[in-house]
Amino acid sequence: MMMKSPANNGSFIRLRQEGRTEQVIRRMMEAIDLGLYVEGQQLPSETELAMQFGVATVTLREALGYLRQVGVIETRRGRNGGSFVCATEELSAELMLERLDEWSLIELRDLGDEHRAISGMAARLAAERATPDSYRHMAFHIEALGEAGNRRERRRADARFHMEIAAHSQSVRLTHAEIRLQSQLGELLWLPGKEPPEVATIQREHQAILDAIRQGEAASAGRLAEAHIQAGIRRLISMKMALMETRSGGDDEH
Repeated sequence: MMMKSPANNGSFIRLRQEGRTEQVIRRMMEAIDLGLYVEGQQLPSETELAMQFGVATVTLREALGYLRQVGVIETRRGRNGGSFVCATEELSAELMLERLDEWSLIELRDLGDEHRAISGMAARLAAERATPDSYRHMAFHIEALGEAGNRRERRRADARFHMEIAAHSQSVRLTHAEIRLQSQLGELLWLPGKEPPEVATIQREHQAILDAIRQGEAASAGRLAEAHIQAGIRRLISMKMALMETRSGGDDEH
């Protein structure tokens, strides 16, 4: 079972503009997908959520209405009522491979370039701006990764580590970009394969980034973060190429 995070989820999800129902929906979906709000958890009140997102209450209600309609959340009445996150099944490896197969090699490389740029700069700024309390939040998710019991928990601990770095870079734009990229790529990065990601290796890489941030070594923190992201993208590109070869072999047989 995953450890309970000490992070304030509101710091990850605040929007830049008001009156954008679709942005609230997207942010809520990302927050739930990445474990900022977990299955069965009661959401904060509408007033509190609206404040976290920086939107009007009516906008928040419209977003929650859509999420109820598609089964992401449910509303319970009564004394202990409220809005709760619905349980979801972990996507199968086969389905995730199909999702990976939808990306082109150019798209994967482009996403990797963007992710390296975002994560590298976030790490550099975190080395300059983070506080001792920031280090505690980052270290928590390194430990949580080692204690994760399944792919979803490992993916979430991995993503939250990078999101913490972005949040403690004190850049709202970098934080939003990191969340978006983790939502797009994070689960794919933990796909099993011929060379599955090793938890101990990922933890060591995370720890090295954290150590550089803690020591205020901005250039080193950025390089380590970029190398870490690049390793994951190379693995995805390798898996994508294997899928292409398999498909090509099947076509040749016909």
